[in-house]
Amino acid sequence: MSSLFLRTLREDPADAEVPSHKLLVRAGYVRRVAPGIYSWLPLGLRVLRNIEQIVREEMDAIGAQEIQFPALLPREPYEATGRWTEYGPNLFRLKDRKGGDYLLGPTHEELFTQVVKGEYSSYKDYPVMLYQIQNKYRDEARPRAGILRGREFLMKDSYSFDLSDEALAESYRLHRDAYVRIFDRLGLQYVIVAATSGAMGGSASEEFLATAPTGEDTFVQSPGGYAANVEAVTTPAPPAQPVEGLPAAQVHHTPDTPTIGTLVDFLNAAELARSFTAADTLKNVLVKTRRPGTDEWELLGVGVPGDREVNMKRLEAALEPAEVALLDEADFARHPFLVKGYIGPGALAANGVRYLVDPRIVAGTAWVTGADKPDHHVVDLVCGRDFTPDGTIEAAEVREGDPAPDGSGPLSAARGIEIGHVFQLGRKYADAAGLDALGPDSKPVRITMGSYGIGVSRLVGVIAEQSHDGSGLIWPRAVAPADVHVVIAGKTEEIAAGGERLAADLDAAGLRVLLDDRKASPGVKFADAELIGVPTIVVVGRGLANGMIEVKDRRSGERTEIPVDGAVEQLAELARKR
Repeated sequence: MSSLFLRTLREDPADAEVPSHKLLVRAGYVRRVAPGIYSWLPLGLRVLRNIEQIVREEMDAIGAQEIQFPALLPREPYEATGRWTEYGPNLFRLKDRKGGDYLLGPTHEELFTQVVKGEYSSYKDYPVMLYQIQNKYRDEARPRAGILRGREFLMKDSYSFDLSDEALAESYRLHRDAYVRIFDRLGLQYVIVAATSGAMGGSASEEFLATAPTGEDTFVQSPGGYAANVEAVTTPAPPAQPVEGLPAAQVHHTPDTPTIGTLVDFLNAAELARSFTAADTLKNVLVKTRRPGTDEWELLGVGVPGDREVNMKRLEAALEPAEVALLDEADFARHPFLVKGYIGPGALAANGVRYLVDPRIVAGTAWVTGADKPDHHVVDLVCGRDFTPDGTIEAAEVREGDPAPDGSGPLSAARGIEIGHVFQLGRKYADAAGLDALGPDSKPVRITMGSYGIGVSRLVGVIAEQSHDGSGLIWPRAVAPADVHVVIAGKTEEIAAGGERLAADLDAAGLRVLLDDRKASPGVKFADAELIGVPTIVVVGRGLANGMIEVKDRRSGERTEIPVDGAVEQLAELARKR
């Protein structure tokens, strides 16, 4: 450590919000270059490469072959699939000196498809599984949490190419099982949840989420085994009811009731012969959407039960790849039929505004909602009789206690960090590239694809989120920057020589050793050892005079004195567990 390129810090970085960000910077693993862009210092790079190696071993084990694409890519392949525009502002776009359009690769489906098309033409060539571990670039609007959400990151992306949907299902299973082995070897606590495909397209889609209270993703699970990202939760719709015999809709003067809370209070004080709750009201939220490649915004009305908020992540996922934004004051000024706080389905239908509602809003259900004029609401507006939505949309928030879509019990919510995602892409990219194989009957067979990603650099931050304490990092043995951290805790030449001799013997036995030979106080050395987080700390100090050294397990905190004679064998046995 006297020559290691390392500087530990005692204070948290000012911009750090989550434990992994604070500790990786303080322990000298990474350094910030710009928002969302980090340099990897020697210890950090060791951990990153260890994770990379585990990913590589498991990918090779299922028969996938590693290749490498450039990060600088031409526009044309992404134009063919529509993703040049679908990615919107998240794409880093640039021009070369001749005016040609390029991008920094956010993901490489198009390039994988092209290379397979260029090399293979017969059904005898398939199946194929290819992968790369390479930097990706996305212009995140709000990079945060250090390396957990950056604009440049290392990712493993792999792709399967099959002749049939049944063969794709098998490739998907192989990757899914490999991911389980990878994350198990990394010692992570994680769940596998149903997910949406987003800009990737395709059908089956699952996310691997590392559980963490600081995670950006909310997922839900039931006692019966259902688990899904909130964007992928589907709402069980109640059966439609007959509309005959229901009370006629009536408009009421409801002054100063622009919110659901004020409306419910007013109705319950109005002596209407029944009581009302927020669940009896219909909340109409207006947004504007814009399709990729167009400049024109379109209005969209979204109706949800009044006791629920619109979840923007669910709304955006439901409308992807369209861009979504809430209306501003200028939008309301341009559309005077939209009366803020009192919007109802009537004005939307009369003005040609598309209106999508929550699946709970079925024919025969009666609602209290805006009457499209200030200080007025309509009571007993019946779906299927008084208004007809243009369709349904999954946009309402998902809450604890909601029933699981598969009937397996009430949902509970937790937070997680996405560490892997597997997709059955199908033929979206093969269609765009015209990727066919000549079948045994000499007829072309359109190839079907799968896509499978792991955030390799993100995993460093995720492990740090799950494996730390008040003193610092606690690395699992499989990824730690060293097997043993030897601390020379004494000023005599005998102690220094004993520590260096032990470190050399451990190194000769094949262990990765970090030796603290600095001219610093034992307190500083111990604090740094705890901060850096190597799983086994060995203290060579005054006990050496009696032939003893101290071994500390970083995770449990257990301290044991052992004879220096035979210590190499004992420590080597510990390291072999990785």
